[in-house]
Amino acid sequence: MINQVAKEEEIAGIGVAIGGPLDWKTGIVSPLHQPEWRDVPLKKIMEDQFHCPCYLDVDTNVAAWGEYKNLTPRPRKLLYMTLSTGIGGGYIIDGKIYRGMKGAHPEIGHQTINFKCLQPERVMCECGAPDCLEALVSGNGILRIYGKTAEHLTDEEWNEVAYNLGQGLRNLATIYLPELIVLGGGIATGANDKLLKTAKKVMKSRLNIIPSPEVRISNLGYDTALIGAIHIAMDGIS
Repeated sequence: MINQVAKEEEIAGIGVAIGGPLDWKTGIVSPLHQPEWRDVPLKKIMEDQFHCPCYLDVDTNVAAWGEYKNLTPRPRKLLYMTLSTGIGGGYIIDGKIYRGMKGAHPEIGHQTINFKCLQPERVMCECGAPDCLEALVSGNGILRIYGKTAEHLTDEEWNEVAYNLGQGLRNLATIYLPELIVLGGGIATGANDKLLKTAKKVMKSRLNIIPSPEVRISNLGYDTALIGAIHIAMDGIS
């Protein structure tokens, strides 16, 4: 596919958005959703094959970068959150991707929240914890709890999901103090106001001593990580 796109033109750079865990500096990847891939030197493989720099990072970091680069003016602190099969996120501070201890990727979907659920016995995160936000709001979590996909939820069930998301947003706003939280992924873009309106209301009602961030659905849809990958191919990554 790269050769087809290049059409024999020189390739100046390649950007890759991929599931973690990974080492973004060495480009060695072990994506959880690809069990056959463990300690794959993807950066080296691509650079040896195409003779150009290759930059890669966790897909939610790359998506956060795509959102950030698409904004004018750009906020000092932007938190991107994807609500999809699972929940992940990326945080941009002063034009740089935030990285945790030893370069680890923060897992915002695995925070504990005070949740509401009509069937609490079905709440179990794939990480093994009993009360993660991901277990309540992600596509897999919704399917496990309600026995159906998100598009078939009733208004009462959506209110429950939105309440739980609002609790998670409240935690993120309290701890990270972002100016803007952007929600992407199929659950967020598919539900839109059905999810966002109640979630924002819950978040704001519980933020008593800090400013409330702007929260909105991504304007980039499913192309967020793709656009981010284009930017890191052009600009590199740090």
